[in-house]
Amino acid sequence: MNNPAWTRRQLLKATAALGAGSALTPGAFAQTPWPSKSIRFVVPFAPGGSSDIVARSTAAELTRLLGQSVFVENKPGAAGNIAMVEVARAEDQHTLILGHIGTLAVNPYIFSKLPYDPIKDFQAVTLLAKVPSLYVVHPSVPAKNLKEFIALARSQPGKLSYGSAGNGSAGHLAFEYLKAKADLFVLHVPYRGTGPQLTDLLAGRLDAASVGASAILAHIKAGKLRCIATGSTQRLPQLPDVATVAEQGFPGFEMTQWYGLQAPANLTAANMARLATEAVKAVRSPGSVERLHADAAEPVGNSPAEYAQFIAAEQKRWKAVVERAKIQPA
Repeated sequence: MNNPAWTRRQLLKATAALGAGSALTPGAFAQTPWPSKSIRFVVPFAPGGSSDIVARSTAAELTRLLGQSVFVENKPGAAGNIAMVEVARAEDQHTLILGHIGTLAVNPYIFSKLPYDPIKDFQAVTLLAKVPSLYVVHPSVPAKNLKEFIALARSQPGKLSYGSAGNGSAGHLAFEYLKAKADLFVLHVPYRGTGPQLTDLLAGRLDAASVGASAILAHIKAGKLRCIATGSTQRLPQLPDVATVAEQGFPGFEMTQWYGLQAPANLTAANMARLATEAVKAVRSPGSVERLHADAAEPVGNSPAEYAQFIAAEQKRWKAVVERAKIQPA
């Protein structure tokens, strides 16, 4: 160490080594396996609805497949806009959001200035599941089926009320769709999520609602709510005695909620590719299929391109419904 020449040589070698290490760092970082930490899966609605059921089932399977915890975080507000904006701006490569008929296909037409672009700000990963909408009433309402409910509503226009998880929510759209087809006047009462809405419906403070099957099957089977029609194209195995809306005088009627997986637009191509592959495996896994079927939800799992095409078709469909019903944000 007392030799100045030796010291200089060592210093030069050390400096070269540090330089080489610095040059390799970006490449090494880019090749770090993804995910490298827990993934936040945001649900833009309050707990208690079909969105929660689909999200938590998917999260459980993705945790197993990705090798990192995928945790669900409910972040309701402003018809889902608050959560959508936050996730659109996420830059950590570990934040995802549950796509929904409202945030992706309806909000663009009920808000004059939407704070996010459902197409440009997000990547469509896969369509996770479809959930039939059920039309239900509180047991105190004297209507055993849809025909009787329509007759009752027409006999006292504006006196019956129905609740929804909020303006532009799937339940709001489903009931407005029915009102348009059946020429009804039933008062709409918006809530901040399915959970709060169900609390008042079960208590009899609301007369009716349209809710995803997953969230209310247990209440129907317990006799706390009466299902008067299903929005599905065929009768549900869980409710074989309940006729569809189409069977009760409205041929071709179909109303299903749907839920997908969206990633921020800045998720890298490699990470997106892995996420898309594992997400399809997750929703089609035996455990997920069993859980979703038990709640009358139909798992899908398609390619990003197919899901993107589906969203475009839904936007076209619901734009017409929003304009006809003159749906406005709360």
